[in-house]
Amino acid sequence: MKKILLLLAKGFETYEASVFIDVMGWNLLDGDKTTKIVTCGINREVVSTFGLVVHTDITLEEVNVDDYEALAIPGGFEEYGFYEDSYSEEFLNLIREFYNKDKIIASICVAALPLGKSGVLTNKRATTYNLNNGNRQKQLKEFGVDVINEPVVVDGKIMTCWNPSTAIDVAFKLLEFLTSKSNTDYIKEIMGFKNNESNQ
Repeated sequence: MKKILLLLAKGFETYEASVFIDVMGWNLLDGDKTTKIVTCGINREVVSTFGLVVHTDITLEEVNVDDYEALAIPGGFEEYGFYEDSYSEEFLNLIREFYNKDKIIASICVAALPLGKSGVLTNKRATTYNLNNGNRQKQLKEFGVDVINEPVVVDGKIMTCWNPSTAIDVAFKLLEFLTSKSNTDYIKEIMGFKNNESNQ
């Protein structure tokens, strides 16, 4: 079984977390049946943007990085305390540990910022939230990141993306990394995304 640690900071965006849960869940049920999501937070209870309360499977201090193939991090809102958790040393150290053990790291929207702050994106290509005059992209650049103004950027085993509209693309890219393109195409098809692509 390929386990993915879904790391939830306070104020995480629920949609951005749900794409990983759904794509990996569909694969577990109807795909090659090899992917499993494990939710994690600094505390067992994490309150998302807009107030959804999530009880995680484990806390950050219980994580054994060797048990996981990948780390997935949804972005969140500053107004709901996202950076209080995601910029904490324990959060950043876990990111560094996944990186140092050559694991896959997938982030959505502003979750690229804690990646940048942790140092794992230094001199690497990445992107982050692209609206609001590009302020978040400027912040990412200050961490020594080569900011690319594209919807999804992959550099080695690290994936970053623009905003919620590209979240599902990162989840599918992560599935492709973990399984195969043909398996990912099948999951896209049974979830209805391949049909939508052909109609555009």
